[in-house]
Amino acid sequence: MMIRGLETHIDIWNKDASYTLVALHGFTGSTATWRYLAQALPNVRVVAIDLIGHGRTAIPVHVQRFSMEEQVQDLEEICCQLQLETFTLLGYSMGGRIALSYAISYPKRIDKLILESASPGLRTVAERAERCQQDEALAQKIMANGLVAFVNAWENIPLFATQFRLPKNVREAIRAERLSQTEEGLAGSLRGSGTGVQPSNWERLEQLAFPVLLLTGALDKKFCKTAQEMKALLKNGTHITVNNVGHAIHVENPAEFATIVEEYLT
Repeated sequence: MMIRGLETHIDIWNKDASYTLVALHGFTGSTATWRYLAQALPNVRVVAIDLIGHGRTAIPVHVQRFSMEEQVQDLEEICCQLQLETFTLLGYSMGGRIALSYAISYPKRIDKLILESASPGLRTVAERAERCQQDEALAQKIMANGLVAFVNAWENIPLFATQFRLPKNVREAIRAERLSQTEEGLAGSLRGSGTGVQPSNWERLEQLAFPVLLLTGALDKKFCKTAQEMKALLKNGTHITVNNVGHAIHVENPAEFATIVEEYLT
């Protein structure tokens, strides 16, 4: 699908279902990450998008095209082309930051918002500047050392330590998804829409009237704390913590994740 001049890959499962869930993956992810969820929710039309710099979506030349503002406009254009009036929006990690930014910009589109291990960004200019430096250093490392070296390092960061307990075939699928990316795409994503360059949305949480579900893994202490702070600011927020999992709940316990989402939708 051509979206604002960029060839964008979209997967749609359960096309005949009347209710729509739009799902946004995380950094190094793709639409493939939502396949199990779509199979588990046969009565829900699941629209999954390869975000800029990921999967089979084209890679822009200019880093500005990766920005949060651009991706919010892309998502609105997708909704227009698919004739989606209202829907539930689900975002995981990076996809959660984009989902929240979109929901703030287009609240009338949102029936419910589900944020899995996601934050509204960093509160202070100093925090954002420090994170920008870290993201730029990582982007340079990806370009200099290549994708395989990056994936080897990325799968060993503390955030994903809990994934080593997963069955071998699941770990191999996660690795394959990461290795399906490109150096240019990931570096552009970090530079254009990383947590450091994203405007903070903390002060906008209280203006959201629609229901917001915050999902975190109990072993992901940082994002559990973030979700608690977010819930305190939301008018209609719910925070569910899933036991014995870390950052990627939908990967580490897909059945429980699907059950929680299904119950929240109904």
